[in-house]
Amino acid sequence: AITGPIKPTGPGDTPSRRQVLICHPQTNSDALPCARKILNTLARKAYRRPVTDSETERLLTYYQRGRNNNGSFDSGIETALAFMLVNPQFLFRSETDPAGIVPGKPYRISDNELASRLSFFLWSSIPDEQLLTLAGQNKLHDPAVLEQQVRRMLTDKRADALTSNFLGQWLYLRNLKGTSPDQQIFPDFDDNLRQAFQKETELFVGSIMHEDHSVVDVINADYTFVNERLARHYGIPNVYGDYFRKVTIPNPARRGLLGQGSVLTVSSYTNRTSPVLRGKWVLTNIMGTPPPPPPPNVPPLKEISSGTMRQRMEEHRANAACAACHKVMDPIGFSLENFDAIGEWRTADQGAPIDASGVLADGSTINGPSALLNFLSARPEQFVRTMTRMLMTYALGRGTDYYDMPVIRGIERDAAKQNYRFSALVLGIVNSPPFQMKMTRQLESENRTQAVPVSR
Repeated sequence: AITGPIKPTGPGDTPSRRQVLICHPQTNSDALPCARKILNTLARKAYRRPVTDSETERLLTYYQRGRNNNGSFDSGIETALAFMLVNPQFLFRSETDPAGIVPGKPYRISDNELASRLSFFLWSSIPDEQLLTLAGQNKLHDPAVLEQQVRRMLTDKRADALTSNFLGQWLYLRNLKGTSPDQQIFPDFDDNLRQAFQKETELFVGSIMHEDHSVVDVINADYTFVNERLARHYGIPNVYGDYFRKVTIPNPARRGLLGQGSVLTVSSYTNRTSPVLRGKWVLTNIMGTPPPPPPPNVPPLKEISSGTMRQRMEEHRANAACAACHKVMDPIGFSLENFDAIGEWRTADQGAPIDASGVLADGSTINGPSALLNFLSARPEQFVRTMTRMLMTYALGRGTDYYDMPVIRGIERDAAKQNYRFSALVLGIVNSPPFQMKMTRQLESENRTQAVPVSR
């Protein structure tokens, strides 16, 4: 239960209130100029661009209406602010085609629109004062200024939103919250472990992003971040307490992203592992070669009580309609079979030794997680190209298509010259035509505007 305030003496003085009320009228004659200053400042932030005179006058109309109803200056500002927060200019990022542009013709977006694209990409939030000022001065399209802003924003605490939101979309970490492994089979799994899984991956990939390491470390780094609960799950000794700390991984099979409980759990069923789901996950999110959808009327895997997963899958692949896709997915999934459905290391399944061997689509033989990691690490360009495509999808708010692939390949090639640093990928995307340009659309309406929600 929450009670209070017990003895209110007024609206109080809080950081949020000071952000809104940047001036205080001393007399009635000061009220309107002060309200104009407050609403202009707020609307510039809310609409992410300079405010027109007509927009200011409309806000002042709501201010006057609120003040007339209640008699106080604060009530007037509150009424105008309420209108501002339901205005489509606040709720959506509108990008209006300039007048006279031929339909179907690409053009460079304005600096204010670029500032919004940049801030929602890196911060999942509105541009700050510095970004808005540079956009208002039409300096943001200057390559040197733009690079300086990107690097500044990546080192800002607000860039943590890029880590959590991008990983949730790319690695399916959003699914972790709704995953409930069978408690009879996995009695040690609880919400503390679930949260530790997510925190580990966010800290691990976040360290690569914020410290500007090579993104190839995502698949082969020999360190991770654990607390006592997670370290016990992984069999890492001498880690105590709830605090997450960076540790070296003693088991080489657990290096990189593919050895982390978050990925291994979201790519499993609640009661068992799935070589199919894990193989598909790696093909889609690491290698960038997703398998085709299954043909119609495919019989399900028989959930029998005896037999290893490999034995059940061999029976399933006996169906010719299933064999072609499973030949590509299953060897990858079986290489991770030493990890159970919640990522704990094991050496046997149903009493039989784990067989983690397989032959990949190109004829390469692998046996276990370490062999899979070596295979992926030997082809860094494939992973970097995949990550670039996923990052561009996140940045643009749309799926990539065939016409985006030359740009993506170019970003990957340029990043190779900088050892695939994370900043090289981000700068490549920010400087790319898909990010800085837009194509007009032929619509029936004279006002050709595209809008997307401001929240992800």
